[in-house]
Amino acid sequence: MTNPILELRVAITTSDYERLAKFYCDGLGIEPAAIWNNGDGHALILNMGNASLEIFDEAQAQTIDQIEAGKRVSGQIRFAIQVPDLKSATDRLLANGATLVHPPIMTPWGDYNVRLQDPDGMQVTLFQVSDKK
Repeated sequence: MTNPILELRVAITTSDYERLAKFYCDGLGIEPAAIWNNGDGHALILNMGNASLEIFDEAQAQTIDQIEAGKRVSGQIRFAIQVPDLKSATDRLLANGATLVHPPIMTPWGDYNVRLQDPDGMQVTLFQVSDKK
């Protein structure tokens, strides 16, 4: 059976477009796939690899936040981004305005995760899959 979904896009609206565009582009080391300038409006698309949608109940969100941040901190939406080098990705995002929520940890499922917050307050988990799986 062919997958009926071809792409997932998440749109973020911000009051400081330049700051958030720099945070994600420079912080993750990626170039925009598309840029729109419509009069006074600005937008860009960043290809973020494979996309998936995770749906948690409150108990699961509590469990994940407890593992990654030591307490319940994320809102209704949190990004989780797989990176090939957790340390360098964390350093780049911190240099571009991220706030460290919790230092890197080894999860019970064997990934290395770090919890950050983007300049607008979005919770972001960076994770690197362990070679030991």
